[in-house]
Amino acid sequence: MPRNTSVPSTSALSRRLFLTATGALSLGAALTACGGSDSGSSAASAKPVSQADIDKAMKTPTQLTFWTWVPNIAKEVALFEKKYPAIKVKVVNAGQGTPQYTKLRTALKAGSGAPDMVQIEYQAIPTFTITDSLLDLRPYGASALKSAFVDWTWGQVSGPKGEVWAIPQDTGPMGMLYRQDIFDKHGIEVPRTWDEFAAAARKLHKADPDVYLTNLAANQVAAWHGLLWQAGAEPYVTADRSDITIRVDDAVSKKLGAYWGGLAKEGVIGVEPDFTDSWYAALNKGKYATWITAAWGPVFLSGSAKATAGKWRAAPLPQWDAAKPSSGNWGGSTTAVIRSTKNPIVAAEFAKFLNSDPASAKMFATEQFFFPATRSLLTDQSFVSDAPSFYGGQKVNQVFADISTTVNSSFQWPPFLDQAATDWTETVGKSLADHTDTVRALGTWQSRLTTYAKNQGFTVRGS
Repeated sequence: MPRNTSVPSTSALSRRLFLTATGALSLGAALTACGGSDSGSSAASAKPVSQADIDKAMKTPTQLTFWTWVPNIAKEVALFEKKYPAIKVKVVNAGQGTPQYTKLRTALKAGSGAPDMVQIEYQAIPTFTITDSLLDLRPYGASALKSAFVDWTWGQVSGPKGEVWAIPQDTGPMGMLYRQDIFDKHGIEVPRTWDEFAAAARKLHKADPDVYLTNLAANQVAAWHGLLWQAGAEPYVTADRSDITIRVDDAVSKKLGAYWGGLAKEGVIGVEPDFTDSWYAALNKGKYATWITAAWGPVFLSGSAKATAGKWRAAPLPQWDAAKPSSGNWGGSTTAVIRSTKNPIVAAEFAKFLNSDPASAKMFATEQFFFPATRSLLTDQSFVSDAPSFYGGQKVNQVFADISTTVNSSFQWPPFLDQAATDWTETVGKSLADHTDTVRALGTWQSRLTTYAKNQGFTVRGS
């Protein structure tokens, strides 16, 4: 979110589009990457690296390669190079999300060509840890940074034995953007619960058949995972590398399926694919009175729905239990170190500096409009007091900063997220688009995903 009311650049907007990706990787393809990971085994020392060794490494001329899709990140990298003049960092854009991950797998399999550090989304981390591709950053002092970041983000980058696989960079706590003018016209209060939301959806569409309270995109598995997260679901729980519990059709999931599937069947919400020309047009002409999105949404919307400037406001998601505020997360990424790096100390110091140094972290928030992962920025008055005119002068950053404190820290991702995404789109997503039985579709999703995991050699435990 920018600190001013100017429209973000095209590069910033493309970042927001990227956050809709699933971070998909196939386990079968990922496992083949193991062949190149052993070369870095010596880097994974279990003993803490001494400060003397760190000081020596940071004064030794070193060239690092960093793969990242972040626009204009050279500004943050320059801060690191200024502090450590002996270190030079080559920044490479190897693609956004999945294209980059595909190239990384290829390099790991070949045993050459992999970067020292890499941009990686939270949900993609398990796909690379299962192949031993990431360096555990604990020996390099990463654990000392835990208190600097929001609790739930640290849970996303940590392993079951306390490993630290990456350093958080940005986040996407979920909230609701809504059209104040449409709400006022139809006498709708901001819904505090999902029951109130459903009632408002029916009231609004009855009053104006051309308007829907919201759109739940039938192609958007990332949003579905975020809603599962908010509801307290634990769809994937990994005990070790070969053991996973899959619960995408348990009681919590069925509650979600019955709710959204029911509203879709009634025809009181939209289900069209998002981030398409027709979806952009719908936002601009007022077809949807809310957008259930994440903390990166306000900046994205201000550039994508210019015709509606001044009409939007932000609020937390409606709650399943108003007494226990909760939210999920959609989007965000980290900086990880590849295990095969020949310069683990320097690479680890870079990952830590890039995301925890106050000036660098703030630059991400003000230059790239990323939503912060650090506690200090989420309480920084220059950030949370921003009041953009697009949102009628509302302090939108403060709204999402408050939401960030309610995100559950126990949510986990599977090491085969691409399969989960594909199966969801072809089952649950299809049921929404076709206005058929979403609860039944959840069962099909569970069955397909279970079969896939077993075929990949996992011991699978179900609901």
